[in-house]
Amino acid sequence: MAANISLFKASTILKNTRLDKELELEEISKKIKIPKKYLEAIESGDISLYPQEPYCSLFVRDYAEFLKLNSTDILSLFRRDFLQVKHKSKNKLTKFGFTPQITFTIILTIIGILFIAYLTGEYIKFNRPPKLTVNWPETEYINQDNFEVTGKTDPESTVRVNQDLVIVDNQGNFSKKINLDSPQTQIIIESKSANGKTTITKKIIYKKL
Repeated sequence: MAANISLFKASTILKNTRLDKELELEEISKKIKIPKKYLEAIESGDISLYPQEPYCSLFVRDYAEFLKLNSTDILSLFRRDFLQVKHKSKNKLTKFGFTPQITFTIILTIIGILFIAYLTGEYIKFNRPPKLTVNWPETEYINQDNFEVTGKTDPESTVRVNQDLVIVDNQGNFSKKINLDSPQTQIIIESKSANGKTTITKKIIYKKL
């Protein structure tokens, strides 16, 4: 085996030697004071489970010596195997990880999506009729000569109440005093946006005689 030892992995040699000697990992762990989970990791070649250096190399050396193997040769193979696995893992990260180019592309894509979403929102906002909410009296019957109607619309909109232009503040609020000159008065409130879209609401108010 010595002539062809370089053809094998350290983990394979250690495991096969242990099996040939019919030894259990739990038994070895107790004798050489190395946790069983680390012996299992060494035999499986799973570097993610290895202890930190220098403990890992020391464990491999002690394990090899316990099995009557040449610890120097086993350590050389182990370090070779470790570097190969580590190199493959690094290549995978380079191949599938977030390289600067990929990160830059993702950022540009996100910015593009957000910009398109913004333009879409502005387009919809520009082409839809303005919002219009009116605070009508609780009842349609009023026993006084006038009352005040209030409401809210888009701040950029123009509001007319029965064709009379009313002031809209920065929050879109407006108000108008309505005179009830007849027993029945129809109130028409129109809100017109900058692009000419309109929203109209109507209500009839009755004056109690």
